[in-house]
Amino acid sequence: MKVFSFLFIAIVAEVFASSMLKRTEGFSRFWPSLGVVVGYGTAFYCLALTLKTIPIGTAYAIWAGLGTALTAIVGVVLYKEIFNRKKVLGILCIIVGVVVLNLAGGH
Repeated sequence: MKVFSFLFIAIVAEVFASSMLKRTEGFSRFWPSLGVVVGYGTAFYCLALTLKTIPIGTAYAIWAGLGTALTAIVGVVLYKEIFNRKKVLGILCIIVGVVVLNLAGGH
């Protein structure tokens, strides 16, 4: 289960970094830019630790899929982006895909 803790941290760090990108204003603002660098650094480090145990296809699919879905939700909550049926359907497809990958096993 420790490996899934690293994967969870990688996902949260990636969502944080991706969400901070909007605030960097082209990397012209120091603190948001630092947040992006630290967030992505943490995400990739924890993802690399995850890959010691979980196959790359499974780990990357979970990391990218949940990261994408959560970043879309953060966009709606923090940046007041539009949340419509197509976006909901897309997020649901991502979540279903991640579940199917996990059910397929391999770890």
